[in-house]
Amino acid sequence: MDLGLSGKRVVISAGAAGIGRVIADRFLSEGARVFVCDVDRAALNALQGCHPMLTAMEADVADPAQVAAFYDRVEAELGGLDILVNNAGVSGPTKMVDEVTDAEWAQTIGVNINGLFYMARRAAALMKRQRSGVILNMSSTAGRLGMPLRSPYSTSKYAARGLTDSLAVELGEYNIRVNAILPGLVNGPRGRRVMEEQARARGLSYEDYIPTVLHNVSMHSMVEMEEIADMAVFLASSRAPHVSGQSVGVCGNFESYRAPRSP
Repeated sequence: MDLGLSGKRVVISAGAAGIGRVIADRFLSEGARVFVCDVDRAALNALQGCHPMLTAMEADVADPAQVAAFYDRVEAELGGLDILVNNAGVSGPTKMVDEVTDAEWAQTIGVNINGLFYMARRAAALMKRQRSGVILNMSSTAGRLGMPLRSPYSTSKYAARGLTDSLAVELGEYNIRVNAILPGLVNGPRGRRVMEEQARARGLSYEDYIPTVLHNVSMHSMVEMEEIADMAVFLASSRAPHVSGQSVGVCGNFESYRAPRSP
């Protein structure tokens, strides 16, 4: 199936590792021109080693000055922007709300919401000039279901959906589509790290904890990172010309974050 992405100019935040790296690989395989930012210099070097044609820059999306410098390069080297994958995010603390520190709250909101806004604000300005574009914001199942022990993260992912809904209405007349992707329990390094933290908080091993979580997923299985990338390229493609303002779950129908059953 031709997705019409050849030559499209794509920016991916936190695109050097994890889900972002898989998304970058997928867009490159479709012939897109990809520009990645990330805070991990070693991961950026490894990515460029595999994809010499890809452009990459070290930048922290929570810092508006670094975002501005990044977009200055995007404009200079790509001449515009067709697709933004707003992927950067942090997991935040795993603890009861009364134990969350000011610094932990500020960091989670700073990256997951402020960073999302800084990246989308500059992208919108570029896309409005050409009267076309796609913005994909990475939310989470925790952005539609309250997640215990993860209040900063869950709050930030609900906010990501709110920003998505607002931008879809505001930018629709410029032929700019805005959607959110809501991954569930992802089989990857970050997903495992989060589940290990959740398990420790409950005094369980990872192996004992995972079945109790999957009990709350209709399909009783984890999601692969490639599935998130496939959804991203579809939503960004010419095959989804009127899909906008949507929060699209890739989760196997995560039913609830209710207390896990005993292992």
